Amino acid sequence: MRLEIAAHAKLNLDLQVIGKRADGYHDIRTTMQTIELHDLLAITQGDGGFTTDGMRIDTTNNSVRKAHEALQDITHSKLPATFHLTKRIPPGSGMGGASSDAAAALKGLRKMFNLDIDLEPIAAAVASDVPLFLHGGRARVEGRGERVTPLPPDLAWFAIAWPHIELSTQAVYKAWDDVNGHDLTQAAQHVEPRLKPFATMLGDGWRMTGSGSAFFKQTDTENEARTAIRGLDCWTAVTTTK
Repeated sequence: MRLEIAAHAKLNLDLQVIGKRADGYHDIRTTMQTIELHDLLAITQGDGGFTTDGMRIDTTNNSVRKAHEALQDITHSKLPATFHLTKRIPPGSGMGGASSDAAAALKGLRKMFNLDIDLEPIAAAVASDVPLFLHGGRARVEGRGERVTPLPPDLAWFAIAWPHIELSTQAVYKAWDDVNGHDLTQAAQHVEPRLKPFATMLGDGWRMTGSGSAFFKQTDTENEARTAIRGLDCWTAVTTTK
């Protein structure tokens, strides 16, 4: 049996960091939107390891492996699977690629092995954004990412620009603590000073997603999104809501 699952990226259409929690995480309030841009995770039965193509990522400490291990632990069973990930979402960009890959692994493994199990608590334990990607769409996300309230769909197009800079979510939130609660864009610029001139170069209407380092501009049409990225010397994409 072979399954292929699309692991869609997300954008934070707005984001407020409420404060640091006792467990070291941060409470947030954000509107997230999944988009057509996606990784592709192929799963086959049999213990054949984990391979990738496309953008380079760490294959040893990967979210797909974490999701696989978490599901085996909770079911107290061996779930032999081989994974191949086609990576299209830039890593360290704030678009949730790793969390979406983990959600794809959970959904694929549940289907492959006919597991009668609720994935929600497992998803929340794997990583903060994983619960959103179990369902996708537009949602209000709160807490550390485990409270997901679906919102009505709102069709839009997006221009995306990524400066080939991978940011650590943990480092950006630590900087948020250090700069006394300014927004995450300022915290990300504190971690990586090259982001400020990049944002200036993009101009008005662009916003950083999540903890960075990608920026997006929402438009009404595909043509407007393509116009927005014209001439940019960085990784770019045009995509729509999913």
